[in-house]
Amino acid sequence: MLTRRFVLALLTSVTLAACASSPPPEARQIYLVRHAEKATGDNPPLTLIGRARAEILANELKDAGLTAIYSTETRRTRETAVPIARATGLTVLPYDASNLETFANMLRATPGNILVVGHSNTTPQLVKELGGKPGAPIVEATEYDRLYVLTANGRRFRTEIRRFGE
Repeated sequence: MLTRRFVLALLTSVTLAACASSPPPEARQIYLVRHAEKATGDNPPLTLIGRARAEILANELKDAGLTAIYSTETRRTRETAVPIARATGLTVLPYDASNLETFANMLRATPGNILVVGHSNTTPQLVKELGGKPGAPIVEATEYDRLYVLTANGRRFRTEIRRFGE
């Protein structure tokens, strides 16, 4: 006959083992990307290649559990954000890239997974404001495929740089 103490010890060890093998809950992430390829001119739209890249981004992030999408008010950033907004049913919210410190504080306080579409000169700076590592400067003329994935670690973020599209 099993003693009560033995049964309690057995149940405790089974419960602890189950907890230890359970994966941690999904970490909160902020995705940051520069707009896709743009045409020339004042406030230009995306090129055909840029529109294709925006669709690739939407496909890449459609299952990321996004709860918010932010974009500056330029045409190229909004057009980059539209396909993922359509895929997720979210509205693209504007942000002011001239005050990245305030925007970073707001992002830290906003729950859920977030996408931010910005520019070659603001996206790395925002990564830095969030406590991430921006890596080498974005090559203005040719680099449209850098996707920062910042995973929450308290008030700071662990940085992963991915590439998407061709």
